Amino acid sequence: MTVRLAIAGAGGRMGRMLIEAALADPAVAIAVALERADSPEIGRDCGDFLGRATGVRIESDLDRIAAADVLIDFTRPEGTLAHLAACRRLGVRMVIGTTGFDEAGKAAIRQAAESIAIVFAPNMSVGVNATFKLLEVAAAILASGYDIEIIEAHHRHKVDAPSGTALKMGEVIAAAQATALADRAVYVRHGVTGERKAGAIGFAAVRGGDIVGDHTVLFAGPGERIEITHRAGSRMPYALGSLRAARFVVGRPQGLFDMQDVLGLK
Repeated sequence: MTVRLAIAGAGGRMGRMLIEAALADPAVAIAVALERADSPEIGRDCGDFLGRATGVRIESDLDRIAAADVLIDFTRPEGTLAHLAACRRLGVRMVIGTTGFDEAGKAAIRQAAESIAIVFAPNMSVGVNATFKLLEVAAAILASGYDIEIIEAHHRHKVDAPSGTALKMGEVIAAAQATALADRAVYVRHGVTGERKAGAIGFAAVRGGDIVGDHTVLFAGPGERIEITHRAGSRMPYALGSLRAARFVVGRPQGLFDMQDVLGLK
């Protein structure tokens, strides 16, 4: 079965990577390419940037989502929530890689998943999700006597911090140690902070240049440090993971899933 895809933000960096990956995957076909109504990409073939004619023009009509089995969305929270409402109305499944949602946005996704199937994950990379599993094991072993810091770096255009991936890493670690991240997270250090609070999970965010995404978790103990790192050299791992998620979700009528479900890691 060929999975028919709608791709949101088709003229953006991630949208273009999704298009490139989809055109190379015989198991999927691009049915719809979406952009904002004011985008200069409207009306262009979605494969123009590759010098390829796909026959799929970039458009803004959300009702066109009905022509797809799954919508893949890596846009902004406000755009994704508008797409979510359309998908729910039209009965189209979603793969959501957008980050930066507030609690109301996350609640809207959970509610929509009662009607349609959704894969919602802060990072679609297979390697990153393997890293989550490694962190779960490490956090259980290093639950006592080790200070934990999460350092992430992204390109200068990223608008949210810490990254969704960094926050997910913190959640995985906290859960593995039978605690809640909200009770342990430290996001800002400035001035005279005093000694490090026992049990804290610290976050540091770097923004600059064209860094795609680097994440390191540091477990610092007496006389040793353990570092678990994932570095993305391009956005292709996110695109390939998203296509894998699309093939997974198309066989499900409703429900909320993440990449751990897609990869069978639960």
